Amino acid sequence: MSYEDIFKALADKKRLEILRTLNKKGSTCVCKLVDEFDLSQSKLSYHLKLLLDNNLIVKISQGKWNYYDINKETLKNVLNENIIKEILK
Repeated sequence: MSYEDIFKALADKKRLEILRTLNKKGSTCVCKLVDEFDLSQSKLSYHLKLLLDNNLIVKISQGKWNYYDINKETLKNVLNENIIKEILK
C-alpha cells in the first residue's frame, strides 16, 4: 500500500460514495450495499476490494456475510481533518 495507491482509490466517485455511506451507516452488510448502489455485485466487489487493499475500509466476516466499515485511522493518517470532513459529508 502506497500513498499513490490510496489517493487513486480515493479519486473515484463511487468509492467516495461507498465511504460516505459507511460513515453514515456504520458497519454494513455487503447485501445492503448492493441494494444501496446502482452497481452490479461484481463492480461493487471491485470497488470494495480497492478500498480494502488500501486499508480505507475493514471487513468483518459473520457467518456467510461480510460487513464493511470505514477505517478512520487510515484516513486520519493520510488526510487532515478538514479533507476527511469534506469527503465524508
